[in-house]
Amino acid sequence: MVIEFKGKIFQWRGPAPYLFVAVPDKQSADIKSVSKLVTYGWGVIPVVVRVGKTEWKTSLFPKDGRYLVPIRMSAQKAENLKEDDEIKLQLELNL
Repeated sequence: MVIEFKGKIFQWRGPAPYLFVAVPDKQSADIKSVSKLVTYGWGVIPVVVRVGKTEWKTSLFPKDGRYLVPIRMSAQKAENLKEDDEIKLQLELNL
């Protein structure tokens, strides 16, 4: 399953600042519909993310009925990404 969307990068402050993009409602619903087939616990969903020419493996985190995509530091550097940037993402879920 491949999902594409655009989203705005935001910072989630915690023990260390992290950058995320929220998956839109419709795409989150699509992911939730197959979540039991792909989750490995706690509702997290393993995915391959592509932004520009950069690709990485990570997990989506459920939050308030949607999913959050963590933007890895190596991707931030490779694609010159920062908070408030609007980016196009592609997520690949292995069903």
